[in-house]
Amino acid sequence: MGGPADPPEGTPEGGPVGGEDEYRSVVFDESFVRAARLQEYSAQERITDHAPAVRRRPPLRRGLSRQVLILVLLIAVAFGTAIYMGVRHPYQNSAVRQPVEPLRMTVIPLAPEGEVPGHPDAEYLYAHSPAAQYRVGAEGIPLPASRRTAHFSDSQVVSALTTAKDYIVRSSLDPDVLVRDQVRAVRVLLDTEQLDQFDQSFAHPAADGRHAPTGWLVRFDPAQVRLADAGIRVQGSLQAAETDASTLEVTADHTFVYALRAAGAGASQAAALFTVRRELHFRFDRDDLRMHTAQLVVSYVQAGPLSCAEDSTNRLHPLLAGQTAKAGGPAGTDPYATGSATALCGSLATSAQPKV
Repeated sequence: MGGPADPPEGTPEGGPVGGEDEYRSVVFDESFVRAARLQEYSAQERITDHAPAVRRRPPLRRGLSRQVLILVLLIAVAFGTAIYMGVRHPYQNSAVRQPVEPLRMTVIPLAPEGEVPGHPDAEYLYAHSPAAQYRVGAEGIPLPASRRTAHFSDSQVVSALTTAKDYIVRSSLDPDVLVRDQVRAVRVLLDTEQLDQFDQSFAHPAADGRHAPTGWLVRFDPAQVRLADAGIRVQGSLQAAETDASTLEVTADHTFVYALRAAGAGASQAAALFTVRRELHFRFDRDDLRMHTAQLVVSYVQAGPLSCAEDSTNRLHPLLAGQTAKAGGPAGTDPYATGSATALCGSLATSAQPKV
């Protein structure tokens, strides 16, 4: 016989016994009950304290805030590391930087054997001189094919060659430097440790092999000469080589030929050619490559036609068309006196002058 809760026909076949599964979805497990924010007071608590039937339970601490804080710190550390590795130079050398050597310079004036030839047409002079096949301006300073070295990449070698070329162009071809006494365009390309020597050279020029402005750049006295042709002729070469694991060197050897007239002279007045050969040795460490600067360590200059009696330390004083070298020459140098440079003067070969 069925119970009061059983249907008259008995429990259907396959149906839930006693109707237990009918309420299975609303039965709460123990963890759900413990987590409830409201909790029912016991009968004794309600009789004693006349309290409401339920009370609010304090929230459970799950430690979420601490996990979030740790996660944020980890992300910050990872982000900071990525930034540091991104801005750090990939070839950074932890070794202490070597001191930069001061520039050693020699300027040799070349005196003509006779009268300086001239012609009103500068192009005619170029065409009848050894510079006839020279290229014009910076085109005469092409960059050589470069290859990486044992410790420097292709891009670093190209950077060294490019900086050396920029220095040569600015110090030998820029009209503001040549005839307007501007030096800043050259100065900004030098390693910062050479700036004091550079500034001292122009503030107090001296023929001591260290402080001659004409060792740093080519410049003429604007009160005496002007450019007769802006198309300066150039020919020469650049070579790069690694000297050690932290140093690249670039050797430059170029000849520059300028067409000059007397300051204030008209186009009908004869122009003359003036030749300057510059052999420059540059040195680059990794800081120089990064900053696009150079260490100029050797400057060897031959220039003419000049008079040996004229001081070529501060500016070059070219002999113009029809002029001859003054008699005399530099004073003798005492080889026993320390710290003094040997005065030099050469003779400009006739074959180096245009045939007019």
